[in-house]
Amino acid sequence: MAQARRTTEKTAVQLRISLKDHTPTIWRRLVVPGEIKLSKLHSIFQAVMGWEDYHLHQFEIGEQVYGVPEVDFDPEEFDDIDEDTVLLSQVVTAPMRFSYQYDFGDNWQHEVVVETMELVPLVLKFATCIDGQRACPPEDCGGTGGFEEFLEAVTDPTHEEHVDYVRWVGHSFDPEAFSVAATNAALQRVR
Repeated sequence: MAQARRTTEKTAVQLRISLKDHTPTIWRRLVVPGEIKLSKLHSIFQAVMGWEDYHLHQFEIGEQVYGVPEVDFDPEEFDDIDEDTVLLSQVVTAPMRFSYQYDFGDNWQHEVVVETMELVPLVLKFATCIDGQRACPPEDCGGTGGFEEFLEAVTDPTHEEHVDYVRWVGHSFDPEAFSVAATNAALQRVR
């Protein structure tokens, strides 16, 4: 007698994350497992946008804020929901938009669009970047205004701060650079 084959369908979520308040738009399109915690989604966003995860962050989905409680947090004073207790598929639907904020000092605001959610017969183990444009700002460059100053200096060899900024960032900086392959390699390292 042949055994019935079990299929366990999981959710694949296609997202588009864009850095707000910068023109031209810096964005990535990716497919992620719906059954990941928001804490892992944060790590995925860090990898696809090129951030270094040096700073605090939060998600605002609907009327709710999700974040990381402080080590010595008082549950009575922590208004956010612990992002490590919530699965992405529990809080999003398609289509919808939500916000992701990284580095409260530089205040990098991102718009996240949930483009599709589909049940798939295979388990999606890793997030996958399928498209994107432009290089993400380097860490600690001073938010949108600081990034504009940085770009002006690094793209103009005659700018008085060109050498200092190139030395600070550690390499030449091409604001148009983006590689799906390099981004997916970074995603493979997300655990």
